[in-house]
Amino acid sequence: MTAATGTTLRGGRAGALAKAETLIKALPWLERFHGKTVVIKYGGHAMTDESLRHSFAEDIVFLRYAGLKPVIVHGGGPQINAALTRAGIESTFTAGLRVTTPEAMEIVRMVLVGQVGRDVVGLINRHGSFAVGMSGEDANLFTAERKHALVDGVPVDIGQVGEIVEVQVGAVQALLDDGRVPVVSSVARGDDGEIYNVNADTAAAALAVALDASKLVVLTDVEGLYADWPDSDDVIDSLTTDELAALLPTLTSGMVPKMEACLHAVRGGVPQAHVLDGRVLHSLLLEIFTDEGIGTMVVPSPLRAATPEAQAEEALA
Repeated sequence: MTAATGTTLRGGRAGALAKAETLIKALPWLERFHGKTVVIKYGGHAMTDESLRHSFAEDIVFLRYAGLKPVIVHGGGPQINAALTRAGIESTFTAGLRVTTPEAMEIVRMVLVGQVGRDVVGLINRHGSFAVGMSGEDANLFTAERKHALVDGVPVDIGQVGEIVEVQVGAVQALLDDGRVPVVSSVARGDDGEIYNVNADTAAAALAVALDASKLVVLTDVEGLYADWPDSDDVIDSLTTDELAALLPTLTSGMVPKMEACLHAVRGGVPQAHVLDGRVLHSLLLEIFTDEGIGTMVVPSPLRAATPEAQAEEALA
């Protein structure tokens, strides 16, 4: 054996030991989350960058092989904007919500269900034949009613934009029990027969609560929730629901639906919710299987004494 060969073997052995150490460190988390449901909101840059798309698909298949039950809820803002532009329909927003006319809703539905959802399913199934696409309309998964935007405290009609009022998880649970990975498009049907465009962050939170998920993960295009944006880029590692509720009025419009989703999920019984930077390769695995984690975690506030003041405050929250 030459010296060079010996060096190569030693280097290779060191690399193998490092990999083994990483796997051993992940063992407690593998044990904790084995068999547990994790709802993941997929969108942003992670959905449009080719390397990130493949990284996301690999992460989902890894979670499935590791014994977790991932559920994906996706949006598709950039794809919808492009399709509306091609159709000559202007994209307009009121109070951060897309104004959705009947003509726009046809395109939103087509893009989310027929294009984006199919793309996500196909990408995952290149790495493992688990993904099954569905929309919030299927099996009455999501029932919604018309949502109005608030402008200076006044409700404004913004068309076929919905707020989820009921979730029926039977079809999703059946897929999970069959070892599948549901990929859910965020459209919903109303009791009035209308089809509604639903914010994917809030849809993911509602589904996480209904499924009794162990974790909600929201992928974003930022590192997490900043402590003092724009004066500082320090990320808050963890905060309680009470702390988050106090911060919500100060957040930028882009972060509000994501953090509201986390707040709703945890107050609805999900033990923890996370906002992660989807621009980081394998961000899902870093969050779930490492001690350090990444992004911002939202956890329940400690139980407070049931004083009349505390009860009144909770009723207003």
